[in-house]
Amino acid sequence: MAGRKVFAPQRSQGAAVGLMREVTVCPACGADGLQPFHRVESMPAASCLLADDGEEARSYPRGAIELALCRACGFITNTRFDPSIIDYSSSYEETQSFSPRFRRFAGGLTSRLVDGYGIRNKTVLEIGCGRGDFLAMLCEAGNNRGIGIDPSYRAGDIQSPALERIQFIPEFYGEQHAGIEADLICCRHTLEHVQPTTEFLRMVRRSIGDRDTVVFFEVPDVARVLRDLSVWDIHYEHCSYFTLGALARQFRAADFDVLELELGYEDQYCLIVARPSRGQPTPPLPAENDLGQTVALVERFQQIYPQQLEKWRAQLQRIRQSRKRAVIWGGGSKAVSYLSLLGVTDEVAFVVDINPQRQGQFLAGPGHQILPPAELQRYRPDVVIVMNPIYLDEIGADLEKMGLQPELVPA
Repeated sequence: MAGRKVFAPQRSQGAAVGLMREVTVCPACGADGLQPFHRVESMPAASCLLADDGEEARSYPRGAIELALCRACGFITNTRFDPSIIDYSSSYEETQSFSPRFRRFAGGLTSRLVDGYGIRNKTVLEIGCGRGDFLAMLCEAGNNRGIGIDPSYRAGDIQSPALERIQFIPEFYGEQHAGIEADLICCRHTLEHVQPTTEFLRMVRRSIGDRDTVVFFEVPDVARVLRDLSVWDIHYEHCSYFTLGALARQFRAADFDVLELELGYEDQYCLIVARPSRGQPTPPLPAENDLGQTVALVERFQQIYPQQLEKWRAQLQRIRQSRKRAVIWGGGSKAVSYLSLLGVTDEVAFVVDINPQRQGQFLAGPGHQILPPAELQRYRPDVVIVMNPIYLDEIGADLEKMGLQPELVPA
């Protein structure tokens, strides 16, 4: 899931671009000696933007990725990230809540936060709220008031009885919002879009002041990406990557105590709950002791990734040579990475997605069109490449309802 960038460092744009394009020290802890380990010379700069036609989609800017590990704190960053080519306009579409499974996951998070931390008749601030669906769930469940900040916010995309209690601010989050008082601050799939992450967290901490605010963040788990070679989760917008330990270390460096730290959604996401530190820090949780494991995962990734890349290419070649009809299921950021990294053209006819806001549009970068699943009844594919294996059962059931039995291939 690609989120939204909602934070710009308080310096001139030129200075920010210069700093971020030539990172030589860790943006999280300031240590020297970042270790580069993964390079991609050209990737679409936006993996969730949609275009009205293929030509426009293929003309979107591209950038280079060079992931580097900080051995001191375990943080991973794209040292060639240039924020000036990123566009977080209203055509940025990352909504996942059309999936029943994802809605169940979000509902479980809502209950845990509202019931576990007494967030009832309170104020909730969401940084990077997207269309506002999760914020609305929190407000519905606890009769809360909501404030959502996101430059890509577009009114009218969700329906909720709590909307009258929610204020949406279509801006980048910054110091100007420090006066907002909230009992819960949540931020899901946004921190990975920020390169000076510790600076961002310290700004959030300053905005809390002396209040006893609960803070909940969710980001992709890079340990899974490295372990399972899930390179479709490496996107240009994602300039920052976290393990559980790296995430916790940054929160502690920003003067937070870590209350909960775990993996969620089939171990795809890192979840953290924190509160402002009150003197004596809480002891480290077992999951924070992962620095050695992260170094080992990076070294293993470097060794086996080239061979796996050739296997993926051979798989596509077999599809082409056998003249099988192939489509991709999942029109989000994973599909953009898959199509771009492997240089896929007509091996895949089109992409299907259950999100109606994506249907009829074209993926920024590769330029493939996104169509509704019903189109498969006409096309009758032989192969459906599933971008996120977590949805295999859900997709298989949908195909069966349409009377289709193609080969399901997890990407």
